[in-house]
Amino acid sequence: MPIYDISYTSLIFCFFLLVIPIFISRKFRLELEKSTLEAVFRMSIQLFFAGLFLNFIFNLNNGLLNLAWVGLMIFFASYTAIKSADLNVKKLFVPIIISIAFSNLAILLYVNKFVINLENLLDARYLIPIAGMLLGNALRGNVVGIGDFYNDIKRNENRYLYSLSIGAGRYEAVIPYLRKSLRAAIKPTLANIYSIGIVALPGMMTGQILGGASPLIAIKYQITIMVAIYVSTLLSTTLSILTSFRTAFDDYGLVNKELYEKSS
Repeated sequence: MPIYDISYTSLIFCFFLLVIPIFISRKFRLELEKSTLEAVFRMSIQLFFAGLFLNFIFNLNNGLLNLAWVGLMIFFASYTAIKSADLNVKKLFVPIIISIAFSNLAILLYVNKFVINLENLLDARYLIPIAGMLLGNALRGNVVGIGDFYNDIKRNENRYLYSLSIGAGRYEAVIPYLRKSLRAAIKPTLANIYSIGIVALPGMMTGQILGGASPLIAIKYQITIMVAIYVSTLLSTTLSILTSFRTAFDDYGLVNKELYEKSS
């Protein structure tokens, strides 16, 4: 089965599709024209350079270099999660990066070893793409989970303080907020799992089929990835919140006000 390449000339025809959202934006005064063009331009440049670098990494396929690249992905995912949640990066960065790194690396290596049965667990063609899918979803989960948790406590500060005043321990007082934030964090992933195969064919499966793989092989990979995404997202979000307690709360169970002061 031939694999059809997309030439750079043909890619221009893809960009012509942007005329539609730009027209809608201008028609209804959404003021999205500039942000649309900037976002697509930035994405294209970033992906182009990432493609060149990944091509080099794939050809070299050095385990330590592959792991270093994943480590860099984890670093930026952790920073972005805290920043996007409008919380203090300095206060939360250490617990968040530890939680995201542990959760995603553990699930990633488990999948490579026991599900895909790779001889080389650090093979670039499996390690980096799968890590990217896990971290992308973990990032979204952490943004929602961490942000909702601490902002919900802030919005309901009097209720939270009342729970502490009547003898509830810190863990008892935060449990309602923890449950709510974890449910919110995992809902989009669950919605994707529910709809796959009926409403949508996900990107990985479609890419494999377009690349010439059997649909049945693509299905097995997609099931593996979705289960791994679900587990890593819920695990990393849970650990991120729990491990952040030490820097987020004082000895009396009160939230550190510096947590809500944004930092670079």
